Amino acid sequence: MAAKKSGGYGELIRTVVIACAIALGIRTFFYEPFNIPSGSMIPTLLVGDYLFVSKASYGYSRYSLPLALPLIPGRVLFTPPERGDVVVFKLPSDNSTDYIKRIVGLPGDTVQVKGGILHINGAAVKRRQIEDFQPENGARPVAQFIETLPNGREHRILELSDTMSADNTPVYHVPAGHYFAMGDNRDNSRDSRFPEVGPIPEQNLVGRADILFFSHDGDARLWEVWKWPFAIRYGRLLDGIE
Repeated sequence: MAAKKSGGYGELIRTVVIACAIALGIRTFFYEPFNIPSGSMIPTLLVGDYLFVSKASYGYSRYSLPLALPLIPGRVLFTPPERGDVVVFKLPSDNSTDYIKRIVGLPGDTVQVKGGILHINGAAVKRRQIEDFQPENGARPVAQFIETLPNGREHRILELSDTMSADNTPVYHVPAGHYFAMGDNRDNSRDSRFPEVGPIPEQNLVGRADILFFSHDGDARLWEVWKWPFAIRYGRLLDGIE
């Protein structure tokens, strides 16, 4: 009986270790969950969204590993991101904070914002105005546009105005091995237009945001179980990210 009980405990520990190793492997090499704590990517991503980030999309660097262990020199199995991809990356100024933005500039590009209009390699990026975006908190509607990048990728952006500080910038030259990223909520995003972010080194890319698996509007606290069903944004569950 004692031997049987000992074997049972051993098997339980072995099962737990294997399960943890599998979970760690999936999180490191395939998909890692992230949540959205700020509004810089509205309307594409909302505060309270939870998403899966594909770690394999761009290959692997030290920032793919737990604790950013320095076991991978540079980047291996690298596939460059495409213009328009929504990516998670480590903030270059500290190499530890996770940011999520949209890639608009590729290595060798010039990027500039003039009068709120994004310019890539000297050409204005097309945008067309659509219906205003209505925030969930009842604040005043915000002007919403469809922006079409040079490769044909379309996405929605918000503009409070075209005269704010980051609506007129110098010309940025994207260095080799770097990417220029911007938030879709153009007047409420700290992104590559600002010195504390700047161009994103390819080594700092964590992965591509692929799918929303859960979303809530924040109206239900953890202990308010009776409110949970009404706080979930059912229409966003399992949505792809464009």
